[in-house]
Amino acid sequence: MKFTVKEVISGDKFIVSPLWEWQAHEGDIVEANGYFAPRISEPGYEEARKKLEGLILLKEVELTNPIKITNGRLLCDVFWGGRNLANFFPEY
Repeated sequence: MKFTVKEVISGDKFIVSPLWEWQAHEGDIVEANGYFAPRISEPGYEEARKKLEGLILLKEVELTNPIKITNGRLLCDVFWGGRNLANFFPEY
């Protein structure tokens, strides 16, 4: 299913619309699978967040292969422009 990215939280987390639904749960926060971005207290956090924002903010993404829900976030593969988002973050 396709979703629009409404807000970027960090280098690997963002908010989508409409709500995703998986295994009787729903929400709007997504965590991209396949790479780890720096956390807020780590070097490179702001750079990773801005990079993700530049790529997908207000754009359409596809969420596939849901893995689990952690703290209300759906961990899944994220595709943008036909490519897995993890391909855009090899350094993390």
